[in-house]
Amino acid sequence: MRHRIVLGRLIAVLLFAFSLPLAAQQFEQVGDYQIHYSAVNTSFLSEDIARAHDIPRNAAMALLNVSVLEERDDGTTRPVTAQVDGRVGGLDSEDGEPLTFRTLRDGEGVVSQIAVFRIHADAPMRFDLDVRYDRNAEPAEVSFIQRFYIER
Repeated sequence: MRHRIVLGRLIAVLLFAFSLPLAAQQFEQVGDYQIHYSAVNTSFLSEDIARAHDIPRNAAMALLNVSVLEERDDGTTRPVTAQVDGRVGGLDSEDGEPLTFRTLRDGEGVVSQIAVFRIHADAPMRFDLDVRYDRNAEPAEVSFIQRFYIER
């Protein structure tokens, strides 16, 4: 039971991308902005979190979370609302499947864009994202590769 509580809290932190960076969290620096991204199998989410945010828990599904933080002159960061468009596919696929993002907000002002997608078991998956954090600038292009395993 304790492991489920700890895992649930860890996933909640990843899901809402609190402004304190985690060592395992991936991000790209673009000027004064940090674009954080993480992808986890939805079966790792606690039932309460999945239900509260209408996320299906399934061993063959994963959740991509993208959030943007602006670095301030005093060294602090603040969450920024961003628009995210993207695709996910295998390494050999030209276009991949489109990702459908929706916005999640927590009570502390943290804003995340999330998308749920089907996992290609035991194969590397390529993510190509366009992240628009400033409507007056071109979107930042973020790409990464991640492999998912389905526990059977």
